Amino acid sequence: MKRFLNTLYVTTQGAYLAKDGETVAVRVEGETKLRVPLLNLDGIVCFGNVGASPFLMGACGRSGVTLSFLTERGRFLGRVVGEASGNVLLRREQYRGADDPAKSAEVARAIVTAKLVNARRVYQRSLRDHPAEEGDGPDPRARAVHGLGALLRELPGTGDPDTAGDLDRVRGLEGSAGRAYFEGFGTLITHDDAAFRFNGRNRRPPADPVNALLSFLYALVRHDVTSALEATGLDPQVGFLHRDRPGRPGLALDLMEELRTPLADRLALTLVNRRQVAPEGFERDETGGVRMDETTRKTVLVAYQQRKQDELTHPFLGEKISIGLLFQIQARLFARYLRGDLDAYPAYIVQ
Repeated sequence: MKRFLNTLYVTTQGAYLAKDGETVAVRVEGETKLRVPLLNLDGIVCFGNVGASPFLMGACGRSGVTLSFLTERGRFLGRVVGEASGNVLLRREQYRGADDPAKSAEVARAIVTAKLVNARRVYQRSLRDHPAEEGDGPDPRARAVHGLGALLRELPGTGDPDTAGDLDRVRGLEGSAGRAYFEGFGTLITHDDAAFRFNGRNRRPPADPVNALLSFLYALVRHDVTSALEATGLDPQVGFLHRDRPGRPGLALDLMEELRTPLADRLALTLVNRRQVAPEGFERDETGGVRMDETTRKTVLVAYQQRKQDELTHPFLGEKISIGLLFQIQARLFARYLRGDLDAYPAYIVQ
């Protein structure tokens, strides 16, 4: 099993990354603020106005360290990767599978099932930890649990195996799942400040602090999923649920669907509800979008790294692992499925 390595996040505007021996040197105004051995890293993520030397880019490529560049808000810009790893036969199987409607539907159904179950459990956990008061009327969280459960029962193949290959139906239900999930998301927020009121998912740019937080965390998950797929030898661009579109990493987005709720959404709720982030840590820019200030961004990055160090028992492997290894494990399980070692892809479902 691959050991859990670290990701270096650089948020200081004007910082410059250079290769210093076998380390990454982070320099600000010519002064070295930090050195990190490349051996200890599996990724570097730069936010905003952060540069990197060509020598460091080459060293990252040789060492298998993914170097990604994002805007300050967390929107992906590009990445530097080395030679594609893995067996070319694996990628051929991936491309053949993605072109096969029946196989695509099988994978998409597994992923959407996990997405629905994981989303539903967020609401069930909230109801368990914060029961509704008597006399408050119908609880929107209970309505979300019911609605997501109903979508689960509507998935093609449920009760009728002959419909299992209906890929368009699976994709339609995936979109419905997202709408049902976010419709009640605001009821999961217990912070009483109006700044954290959530009235629906929006992005590009996010219009409120909660959406800004979600978009930022999704960018982090996307980086980690993409890196894991590349390290496994898979092509992040070619998906099964998400179809090909220039510049869109379809397979990375596929695996994100099963991981974003337990890794990003729950962390966002924790940061807001425990008051680890404050309304004044978000600022509105000239486009009308909301973004985090540098202090809040660092708070979120530290919390995300700490979350990845927590342990859980993987439901398919039955082994205790750090959460940060989930990306690698799911990528490898997907590769095993494509090779024919597994009868089905075991998407990650929260226990």
